Amino acid sequence: MNFDPLLTAASEVRTKAYAPYSRFQVGAALRTKSGRVFCGCNVENLSFGLTICAERAAVFAAVAAGETEFEAIAVVADSVQPVTPCGACRQVLAEFAPELKVCSANLRDERYETSIAELLPRAKEGILGT
Repeated sequence: MNFDPLLTAASEVRTKAYAPYSRFQVGAALRTKSGRVFCGCNVENLSFGLTICAERAAVFAAVAAGETEFEAIAVVADSVQPVTPCGACRQVLAEFAPELKVCSANLRDERYETSIAELLPRAKEGILGT
């Protein structure tokens, strides 16, 4: 899978992140099965529990636009190693696309490719009790 366009979009939106507390800007670009791309960046709040991650921001934008079938997501951050979605983001992504392809990258273009199924095994079993 060619993640380059998604990584470019995630890199660009990362610069719009609101991260005055952590100074850790993250961008995400989510491609739907229909081919549309939705971007999100992290938005922090002094009450950290109210902070939203880039991945969930992208998912929520897609859902608000009527899209709920996803095929791939790219996540970009200025980190030593490419960062993967946090536990909350993994669960939200798995809700819509348990086989979603994931590409994480840092600003040196080091990449880690995986899937939500690998990052959160048996996610649907836990939710649905199947």
